[in-house]
Amino acid sequence: MPKLIANAILFQLGWLVCVFAGDSLWLLAVAAIIGVHLLWVSSWAAEGKLLLSVFLAGSALDSFLLNLGVFDFGEERQLIPLWLALLWLLLASTLNHCLAWTAQPWWRASLLGAVSAPLSYYGGAKIAGVALPLGTWPTLAIFALIWAVVLPVLHGFAKLYRAQYEQSLRNRRST
Repeated sequence: MPKLIANAILFQLGWLVCVFAGDSLWLLAVAAIIGVHLLWVSSWAAEGKLLLSVFLAGSALDSFLLNLGVFDFGEERQLIPLWLALLWLLLASTLNHCLAWTAQPWWRASLLGAVSAPLSYYGGAKIAGVALPLGTWPTLAIFALIWAVVLPVLHGFAKLYRAQYEQSLRNRRST
């Protein structure tokens, strides 16, 4: 239980750093947070593939939404800022830990994604000064629909990579 609580606290701390610091040197704190996660809560061997996959897939999704006009960061850009991309890395660190309870049945993840992700994006946008050109309610509805699918899919990545890691451990023990 202490590791689950630590995982949740590390995620929240990282979220605050990202949305308040923007693309500043304070983002190095996220590297420290992920380092603590990998040293105390999990390991690179167990979760490295998951962290990288969610970081890349989530950054691509949010960059796609940016190019559709869902976000406005106040400057012309095709890719999301680093602080927003790092939020995906932080989220990935919770899937096997403090958010593991949402993996089964699938509708838990769907419900949590549909409710909490729009609130997180809205809060982050307000703090970081990100405009939502489509309007608040339409944007929140878009996020709810997307995240009702995204969070269960991310749990699918986590399950797949967990199984691969466990198989590699079994293979090492048998040789």
